Amino acid sequence: MEQQTSIRTNIQLGIYKVIDPFVKVLIKLGLTPNAVTSIGFVLNIGVAVIFIVGGEEGNRGDLTYVGWAGGLILFAGLFDMLDGQVARLGNMKSVFGALYDSVLDRYSELIMFLGICYYLVAHHYFLSSIFAFIAMIGSMMVSYVRARAEGLGIECKGGLMQRPERVITIGVFAIACGLSSLALGGEYKLYVPGIKFHIFETMSIFTFPITLLAVLTNITAFNRLKDARKSLLIKERD
Repeated sequence: MEQQTSIRTNIQLGIYKVIDPFVKVLIKLGLTPNAVTSIGFVLNIGVAVIFIVGGEEGNRGDLTYVGWAGGLILFAGLFDMLDGQVARLGNMKSVFGALYDSVLDRYSELIMFLGICYYLVAHHYFLSSIFAFIAMIGSMMVSYVRARAEGLGIECKGGLMQRPERVITIGVFAIACGLSSLALGGEYKLYVPGIKFHIFETMSIFTFPITLLAVLTNITAFNRLKDARKSLLIKERD
């Protein structure tokens, strides 16, 4: 767990070095951390709008909406990192700012999953929509367990599928799905002799990772709960 955290921290530090020049520009423009957080929230509303419009106006074989939504997911996710750096480099940290960031992050993720579920249901990917809903539950529980544990004075930051990993996974594979539809076709299906149903289709590039998220987020939440229990038992003995 410690090695995983160390690797994740090193990656974050590397990303910060890349985005810090842009952060300084935002500070010069007078943007506050809360303003940057709000921009990210509005962009995530845009993600949901793309998915909903794709569900209403697109057809099952047109996966370009998924690709465009994926691009906006990654762009919106960038602002999740920028707000914290604006606060640090601009010396604008505040307790309310941390709360505001946390609350809007949860709203952003819920709104994103709302759009995803709407799109999947609209195009009759019912099983995948269930997994997307389970992934949403797991995502919220990962954050909730951490918040509840920290409220009890226990640090609880471990686990594989934290918010940055979730955003990158959904965004990257949504883009890959949209681009693949241009090469394979939106309704491409792969069959194996002897099996009556297809084992893969273009949309699977997006839905398989969501199914994986449904599993891993809930495992992460459960593992955090176990770690918090151990820490609380140690604290009680002390």
